[in-house]
Amino acid sequence: MNERIQQLAEQAGWGKGETYDDCMQCSPFDPEIFAELIVKECIQAVKNVGGYNEDYHMNAIKKYFGVE
Repeated sequence: MNERIQQLAEQAGWGKGETYDDCMQCSPFDPEIFAELIVKECIQAVKNVGGYNEDYHMNAIKKYFGVE
């Protein structure tokens, strides 16, 4: 897994709590938080690239996914 994706998964609870055989039901992993973190990373990537319409693209991503 990509190192940044791994970090985001950990922020969403992956690997925290008691797990056995990597059972996702046994950990507090929150897929909704994970998805939101990925969307925020995409917004940041657009911001880092910059350019003429960076605000337009960042806002389009935010609106499409309903992320603040």
